[in-house]
Amino acid sequence: MPSSPRVFSCACGRVRCEVAGEPIVSAVCYCTDCQEGGRRIEALPNAPHVRDPDGGTPYLTFRDDRFRCLAGEELLEDHRLKPDSRTRRVVANCCDTGMFLKFDPGFWVSTYRLRYSGALPPIEMRTKIERRRSALPLPQDAPSFRGFPLRLIGRLIVARLAMASGR
Repeated sequence: MPSSPRVFSCACGRVRCEVAGEPIVSAVCYCTDCQEGGRRIEALPNAPHVRDPDGGTPYLTFRDDRFRCLAGEELLEDHRLKPDSRTRRVVANCCDTGMFLKFDPGFWVSTYRLRYSGALPPIEMRTKIERRRSALPLPQDAPSFRGFPLRLIGRLIVARLAMASGR
């Protein structure tokens, strides 16, 4: 794995994961699926929050090859909005903590930002704000986009090419 690993864990500490290097993006998503997925996870008994107070889901997104589970992998459980959904929200079933989101067949993993402690990269963008349902003011800490911006798609493409070439 590249240098500068960062470890995050579930609320009880039995599941620990590691990411290395800089994230592809540090973003907050307001799409309907992320809002509903977050609501479902937070409705589990004693589950910690995965969403911000305004309903957005903050993520740090990494390439698959920069992510690994260090402990408790057998405690991870997939949650899908629909049985045939290509998106899995992965929860540590020991304490009902949302850990990360995996889109299949994507090559990236979006880790729930609220699982980390310590200094984190700043939020770079807020996506799908057209689906935002909060009465709270929209935070002005980063550019906001009605959909998924081209620069996000571009970063994913660049990350995929770098991964394919072993960089």
